[in-house]
Amino acid sequence: MKEQIEALRREALDAIAAAGDLKALEETRVRLLGRKGRLTEILRGISQTPPEDRPVLGQAANAVKADITAAIEARRNALEAQAESERARAEWVDLSLPGRRPPRGHMHVINQVYDEILDIFHELGFQVATGPDVETEYYNFDSLNTPPDHPARDSHDTFFVKPGVVLRTHTSPVQMRVMEKTAPPVAVVVPGRVYRVDYDASHSPMFNQVEGLLVDEGVTFADLKGSLMLFIHRFFGRDTRVRFRPHFFPFTEPSAEVDISCTVCKGQGCRVCKHSGWLEILGCGMVHPNVFAYAKYDYEKYTGYAFGMGVDRIAMLRHAISSIGHLFENDLRFLEQF
Repeated sequence: MKEQIEALRREALDAIAAAGDLKALEETRVRLLGRKGRLTEILRGISQTPPEDRPVLGQAANAVKADITAAIEARRNALEAQAESERARAEWVDLSLPGRRPPRGHMHVINQVYDEILDIFHELGFQVATGPDVETEYYNFDSLNTPPDHPARDSHDTFFVKPGVVLRTHTSPVQMRVMEKTAPPVAVVVPGRVYRVDYDASHSPMFNQVEGLLVDEGVTFADLKGSLMLFIHRFFGRDTRVRFRPHFFPFTEPSAEVDISCTVCKGQGCRVCKHSGWLEILGCGMVHPNVFAYAKYDYEKYTGYAFGMGVDRIAMLRHAISSIGHLFENDLRFLEQF
C-alpha cells in the first residue's frame, strides 16, 4: 500500500500540472480528494492493514494529501493569474488614443426658421405674444367674425376636443386675447402650433404658424404690403417674385393671399406647387371692424392689418423640401442637413 500511495502522489502531481484551466483542475481535485476519490479510498483501506503498519501508512497518506492540496492551490493561483492576464489583454485600452466625441445636436430646422421670422419682425417693432393650443370657439371663431355656419367650424376641418372647445386652427385667437388686454397701438407676432384636418405633400394635421397684428391710427393696406414685402425680400432674397391675390377671410377686409415662386421647381411646376409654379405662403388683410367691435376698439379711430403664415411651408420653400412629412419624421439623415 505504501507503494500505491507513492505512485498516487506522482500521478496526482503530473495530473495537476497538466490541468489547462480551472475547470480541469477542479475535476482533478475531485478525482483525487473527493468523497469517492482515490486517496480517500486508500485512507479508508488503511483500517484493513495490520495494526503495526497503520501509523506509517497514515503518515504517508497524509503527507501525500498535503502535497496534492498544496500543488492544487499553486496551480489554481497560476491559472487565475493567467486568466487575469488574458482578460487584461483582451480589455486593454490605449489611453493615448484620442477620445470619441459625442455627437452634437442643433436646433430643428423649424425652430431655425421661427427665429429668423421673429427676428425680422422684431426689428420692425413687433413683440412676441403666445396663447393656448386648446381654445374656445369664441376666441377661435366667434370673436374673429366667423359665422356659425362657416365650413371651417365643421368637424371635417377642425379638431373638436368637446362642444365649444377646439384645437386652435390658427394663431389668430391670440390677437383677440392681446387686444382685450392692450390699448392701441398694438404690434405683435404670434408663433405657435395649429391643427387642422388636412394632410398631403404640403399640409400636415399639425403645423406651425406665425400670426401678425398691427393696430394704430392711420394704418393702411400700403403699410401691410410694405411690411410683408420687406419680410419676403429679407428672408428669401430681393430677387424673389411675389404676387398679392384678392381673397376672403372673415376677420379681414379687404383680404389677400401672398404667393412666391416655388423654390422646389423654380416656378416650372411640380407636385408641391400643384404644377402652378407658385406657392401661397400667407394670408393677410385689414382687420375687420367687427373684430374691433369684439375687442371694444373704436374702429372709426383705429385701423390695423393682420397676416398669418405657415412656418413649415416657409421652411419647405427656403430649403426646397419636397414633402412636409420630412419635417416631422425625425430622420437624422434629413435633420443633419440643417
